[in-house]
Amino acid sequence: MFLVIDIGGTKTLIAAFDKRGKKVKSFKFPTSKNQDSFLTDLLQNLKDFQKFPVQKIVIALPGKISGISFKLGNLSWENQKLSFFKPLKNLFEDTPIIFMNDANLATYYEAHRYRKKTVYLTFSTGIGGGIARGGKLLPESSAFEPGHQKYTFNGQLLEWEDIASANAIGATYGCQATDVKGKMAFVDIAERMTLGLTPIIKNIKPSTIIIGGPMGMIFPKFYKSLLKELKKSNSKLPKIVPAKHPTESVVYGGYLYAKKH
Repeated sequence: MFLVIDIGGTKTLIAAFDKRGKKVKSFKFPTSKNQDSFLTDLLQNLKDFQKFPVQKIVIALPGKISGISFKLGNLSWENQKLSFFKPLKNLFEDTPIIFMNDANLATYYEAHRYRKKTVYLTFSTGIGGGIARGGKLLPESSAFEPGHQKYTFNGQLLEWEDIASANAIGATYGCQATDVKGKMAFVDIAERMTLGLTPIIKNIKPSTIIIGGPMGMIFPKFYKSLLKELKKSNSKLPKIVPAKHPTESVVYGGYLYAKKH
């Protein structure tokens, strides 16, 4: 059994997978901005998973992991030691723990079916992603931070994730991004996404772009508008598809990585 913990800026998802990749149990809870409160919540919710014979634990972090420390940009947790998670060993009797960047895990899973260069993008609290080829992450993926690239939008110079992330779109329309309705709203979403997609298409030249996160869930609603916008500045477009598991790519990637490593 493999246990994956996906720590996001808004929510944390715990999922247990059997050896065949079947998700046997999962639970989601809000990610507290307070580190001590978060750890208390995590340990409490993990107790329900102790009944499983866990071989490996994968912890997906939304930030940079360096040696024995990490930092989570969306949570403002700076230079936290990986020993922060030491209490998990008391619950799972020294089960090996693997720490990975969440975007890399999601890319690893969603892109493993594509042989040519593939870009995975998740539009959720922010915008993250990765670059892969033939099921392997490419070196340039480690420096790929699409959400922090800046573009002019409505007269302001903003980061792409402040324009087109699910959080930004939800804030614009006063609801969850997945609940947005109306043709003009989807044209607006397409325009916001095109700002960052166009330079990715021109500079990285992927054969496929995979859209994940909440925006991947409503992909069919804005797809035609997105193609129309992209064609205005791109003569040749890659295949653009929704993620297989738009909001759970990270945990499926954690399972796949744990199984193969």
